[in-house]
Amino acid sequence: MECIDRNCKGIVLICDLQRRLLSTITDGDIRRALLLGENLDEPITRLLVYKEDSAHAKPATAPYGAEPLQLLQIMREKEVRQLPLLDSDGRVQDLVTLEDLLPDQVLPVQAVIMAGGSGKRLMPLTQKVPKPMLPIGDRPLAERIIDQLCRAGIRRVHLTTHYKKEVIENHFRDGKDFGVEITYLREEEPLGTAGSLCMLEDSEEPLLVINGDILTGVDFRAMLDFHKAHSASMTVAVREHEFRLPYGAIQTEGVLVKGIVEKPVFRHFVNAGMYLLNPEVCKLIPSDTPYDIPDLILRVISENGRVVSFLVREYWRDIGEIKDYEKALADFANKEV
Repeated sequence: MECIDRNCKGIVLICDLQRRLLSTITDGDIRRALLLGENLDEPITRLLVYKEDSAHAKPATAPYGAEPLQLLQIMREKEVRQLPLLDSDGRVQDLVTLEDLLPDQVLPVQAVIMAGGSGKRLMPLTQKVPKPMLPIGDRPLAERIIDQLCRAGIRRVHLTTHYKKEVIENHFRDGKDFGVEITYLREEEPLGTAGSLCMLEDSEEPLLVINGDILTGVDFRAMLDFHKAHSASMTVAVREHEFRLPYGAIQTEGVLVKGIVEKPVFRHFVNAGMYLLNPEVCKLIPSDTPYDIPDLILRVISENGRVVSFLVREYWRDIGEIKDYEKALADFANKEV
């Protein structure tokens, strides 16, 4: 994981002592294993087991010195965005990514930032500004989200607005100064976390929805790759949340005490406030009425849609209360974000 974060390529290469390629581990491989409950102390060979029956059991490669057009063709055929380049003896000479070949590629995704909430739990900080406009360092939180979307290659951004919408619209305007094209979904009355999506024009592109009070380092490209790799109708970003019971948990069977577990730790995946939706999912949202994302998730499942979870292993913080905001400011000052 540290190697993937360090090289910013979304992949690591597993080689023998002569640099001959044995296999690869991608960002998605790690997220899948963690979702399945694998322990970080396990050896890398545990991850390779999961790949044995997958479409990518044998890594896609290209000969060292191949022309860019040939590399792009291999990436399209193999549906990958990283290619190890090997010499005639199978030794790794280089690694090329889709971003290397197409540095200005626009990601085929539209984004919606939910920025209409009043932020009551953040009063008095939100008395004059909506919570997505609270500063993180020298810039508002929403500006940092938009910058992150822009760097991921997303150029079309929609902002839902309601509470103090003029503050948001006066700051971002049409978005050109921030490298994106911004439109506004103005809610006359709050429509929940999904209701405003009905205002969007029909599109064939997936839709990335992110809450406007999320500070995170998540890789949106990796999330899209994960969404496509699992043929998902909807992808829900999740975080692992740990809760330690401050008491001994008594195990019973009827009236009999069968055991005791002292201060057990419970781990669950919680909603991280980011979602990828295929176009057909948006058509399930009723118009002109409040509707929330959890209701949409259940609706998609009931319609036999494929909903998958994407583990956020990067920095993530939901700024819902003053203590969360203070922690986010401290993390930013300490360069943890």
